[in-house]
Amino acid sequence: MSLPRVLVCLSALLAASCAQTTRTPRSHAAVQPSPFVIAANPLAAEAGASVLRRGGSAVDAAVAMQAMLSLVEPQSSSVAGGAFMTYLDGRSGKITIYDGREVAPAQASPSMFLGPSGRPLPFGEAVLSGRATGVPGVLAMLDLAHRERGKLPWNSLFGDAERTAKEGFIVSPRLARMIRGKFPENSAPDAVAYFSRPGGGLLEAGDRLRNPAYGDFLQRLANQGTAAFYRGSTAARIIARTRAAPLGGTMTMADLAAYRPVKREPLCGPYRAYLVCTPPPPASGVGLLQLLRLLERTDIAKRSAADPQAWFLFAEASRLMYADRDRYVGDPAFVRVNVRGLLDGGYLDQRARLIGNVAGAPPMAGTPPQVDARAPDRTHEPAGTSHFIVRDRDGNVVSMTTTVESIFGTGRMVDGFFLNNQLTDFSFSPTDTEGRPVANAVAPGKRPRSSMVPTILLTSDGQFAGAIGSAGGSAILAYVAKSLVSAIDWNLPMQQAIAVPNLVARGSDFNGEVTKFSPELLAALAGRGVTLKPGVGEDSGVHGVLIRDGQVDGGFDPRREGVVLVLPAL
Repeated sequence: MSLPRVLVCLSALLAASCAQTTRTPRSHAAVQPSPFVIAANPLAAEAGASVLRRGGSAVDAAVAMQAMLSLVEPQSSSVAGGAFMTYLDGRSGKITIYDGREVAPAQASPSMFLGPSGRPLPFGEAVLSGRATGVPGVLAMLDLAHRERGKLPWNSLFGDAERTAKEGFIVSPRLARMIRGKFPENSAPDAVAYFSRPGGGLLEAGDRLRNPAYGDFLQRLANQGTAAFYRGSTAARIIARTRAAPLGGTMTMADLAAYRPVKREPLCGPYRAYLVCTPPPPASGVGLLQLLRLLERTDIAKRSAADPQAWFLFAEASRLMYADRDRYVGDPAFVRVNVRGLLDGGYLDQRARLIGNVAGAPPMAGTPPQVDARAPDRTHEPAGTSHFIVRDRDGNVVSMTTTVESIFGTGRMVDGFFLNNQLTDFSFSPTDTEGRPVANAVAPGKRPRSSMVPTILLTSDGQFAGAIGSAGGSAILAYVAKSLVSAIDWNLPMQQAIAVPNLVARGSDFNGEVTKFSPELLAALAGRGVTLKPGVGEDSGVHGVLIRDGQVDGGFDPRREGVVLVLPAL
């Protein structure tokens, strides 16, 4: 797509039609961009920065960071998980989506999460099962991106993580909390063994945790490429572990060998002065764009984080978006997702008019133009995810969200890493009581719907303007939108914007960081029908950046242990 057409899309608000943003090459003679790294863990950020210092690309850094995150933040991501990467080519301005989402095995069935009575399994039972693990995609996706965008050799990108695994790292306060959290996975034998002290008891913050098995695997991954994961002894152990009781799965060696990442065109739509580019289905970029477009139809930009009406508008717009997202979004290879209809201006006008003065019953999904009828969805999306952003010296940018799904995945380990429970991101019930199909039902080879939205922002003339993404399961959309509203509409520095309290409104639930809102604001919200309850799960993990006056305004989520590293321009 040419730059003039992008500008037409921006001015005409045709978000769904701005599917790809290819531009004419730009000159870099005047100013070289400052490379930077933003991640949820300092060791992962430094691994990426080290690659950049050696002249590596943003994708090279992403490979190194994923390897490190799987070690030091195992509650959030894994080399046996999945990811979406939004990539900006610094020279052409083209944005590409790399889809490394897990897929259901060839023998998966729509009823695999139903018990003998035909009712859905309890989530705590399903999440620990072998059936929960999808065919992992993150390594295959990174391999594809590296072959296309890498500068340094693949085998040079794993040294920091391999060394750290063998020498050990200091358990952080956050990891220690997760080890002791009330999550089903913490009862899994593999997790208990891994996180136990030699003399008894669980690891504590400040203890050193070594993982030589993972270090050995990384050495093989570096030397053999992704064949070390998708074929051979590691693959055989993955299959054996997923097929073990309780509720063994159906994954085979053929499923692993057959996995292929997908390159997709981004969904791009305007928000204020920016063009927001984000992944299409099976990710939830359409939900993020819809939420932003609904908020543009309110006066939220004239308000502030201290104004209860701003939060009321945010909550009601969020509930409308989630109703539509939950009903209609699924894997586009299996269900028709009418993105254009969900972002149609007239339809959004109708939806925005549903925002009244008091929050009422949960809103129903709307009926966008030319949409297929779908059943209500009951997908449970736990939080076990991480987001990071990298820009290299050539202006290439990676915005990547990576996940093992729940905290520590299924709690089952192979070669020092946890297996994902990504298939529990499908709806356990494939139909409703009337027999209508659920868009996000299980099917062989299908990718489960994802709430991940690694996003890149452009200026009206096509320049890089920023990037953002978050962890948090289904709440990711609310976390990212809140941070964008805070940074763009309320003009807060990115660090402050991310720190603004979270509020997640979905259906009949209003969850938030209750203790961070003032009693007066909470009372005013309650008077509008929005009674906040404490949030659940691992909370947000927003990492974002805006380019303001040519400077990098980056922020990490203070609810985690992140860092922003800005390197000198070279």
